[in-house]
Amino acid sequence: MFTIAILGRPNVGKSTLFNRLVGRRQAIVHDQPGVTRDRLEADGKLGHLRFKVIDTAGLDVGGEDTLEGRLRAQTLAGLDQADLGIFLIDARAGLTPLDHEVARLLHRTKKPIVLLANKCEGRQAEIDASEAWSLGLGQPIPISAEHGEGMSDLFDIIARHAPTEPEEADEADEPLPEDVPDDQPAAPELGADKAIRLAIVGRPNVGKSSLVNRLIGDDRLLTGPEPGLTRDSVALSWTDRGRSFELIDTAGLRRKARIEERLERMSVSATVQALKFAHAAVLVVDATQPLEVQDLTIADLVTREGRAMVVAINKWDLIEDPAAALKEIRGRLEDKLAQLPGVEVVTLSARAGAGVDKLLPAVGRIVRRWNRRITTAKLNRWLQAALEEHQPPQIGKRRLKMRFITQTTSRPPTFVLFQNLEPADVPDHYVRFLSNSLRKAMDLAGVPIRIHLRRGENPYDKRDSD
Repeated sequence: MFTIAILGRPNVGKSTLFNRLVGRRQAIVHDQPGVTRDRLEADGKLGHLRFKVIDTAGLDVGGEDTLEGRLRAQTLAGLDQADLGIFLIDARAGLTPLDHEVARLLHRTKKPIVLLANKCEGRQAEIDASEAWSLGLGQPIPISAEHGEGMSDLFDIIARHAPTEPEEADEADEPLPEDVPDDQPAAPELGADKAIRLAIVGRPNVGKSSLVNRLIGDDRLLTGPEPGLTRDSVALSWTDRGRSFELIDTAGLRRKARIEERLERMSVSATVQALKFAHAAVLVVDATQPLEVQDLTIADLVTREGRAMVVAINKWDLIEDPAAALKEIRGRLEDKLAQLPGVEVVTLSARAGAGVDKLLPAVGRIVRRWNRRITTAKLNRWLQAALEEHQPPQIGKRRLKMRFITQTTSRPPTFVLFQNLEPADVPDHYVRFLSNSLRKAMDLAGVPIRIHLRRGENPYDKRDSD
């Protein structure tokens, strides 16, 4: 697919233009410079043109080992992928020495570069844009990414560089995140030919981006000792052993009390939104600081969203007594994550690569359980055996009677259990017993399951009475 990379110094509106071309608010936009750090990729469209668009980090000066240097390397790698580069400047602010530095850098590339002067909402801004001729990159095209002005001129430019036969648009685009109500998270059908959407979640600086880079075998995501490098949720398509994945690297989640800046709140919101649209999540935990309160809070969030989960214990190469450490971690999970018994745990080192090959097989196992459908006959045979093992309790003057169970959906496995009392009167401890028994009998270890209670008779046996 024809690919476009958007480049420029920080805070000139690259992410706003990216969102305009993609057609949704995928990249975080904020007044603070340097918000975008990883390359974001998505399918874009303008008129009948279809293309891939890459949002890059702002180009800045700095040594190769500095954050600015690593950001610059990521940006130039994005340009290498592209067929066309769009160099964006801020016409309202005027040219800066950094704009000239970026222009000199782009002159040395072999890619065609188009110069856009952004924030040209008024007549004066268009006049200011004319000074960009001095950059030596041709005529500056005035646009306003925020208000959509100048898109027809941009269309003409892309059309001149794109293949003569434009690619056809899909008949039906996927629903956008903002179009889905919060109480109805998307759960796409998952067949063998569908990519597994896998969100990588965890606290800041536990090695999430390093793990994604190791999995795909490329330094695709920005890494470093600075906590909180990832801000957007970055999706990467990838295939492993014939199975397609969409890996989503997310911003680190901190305690709510410590989330103060609006930018960080936006990053956290993007992470939660990515989780709603994922099939499964890998919770990355630092082996040197295992299972802190925030780790367990994130695990509970994944469970409440109904997603399959694998716990990846990173930096395992730094542990002196692995057997004792693993025993302690499993015990803490069993104690503090009782709502998800049997969760898969994989120990690995993203930096060294040890154990990483065990992660995706574990994800595959847990996703198969999460996607499982169980026949009604098998469920009711289990229910009768469970009732014989542990008789329902007496509630006041009436004994609780469990009559019938059926599965209504998978992803996660969800069941409706008919019984003779008001749902609020059924003791929680007995529902937990049934849930754990069902999980064990049907091989649903480590998978969130939901049991909804309804008062009523067996809907398939009208003769059943209280």
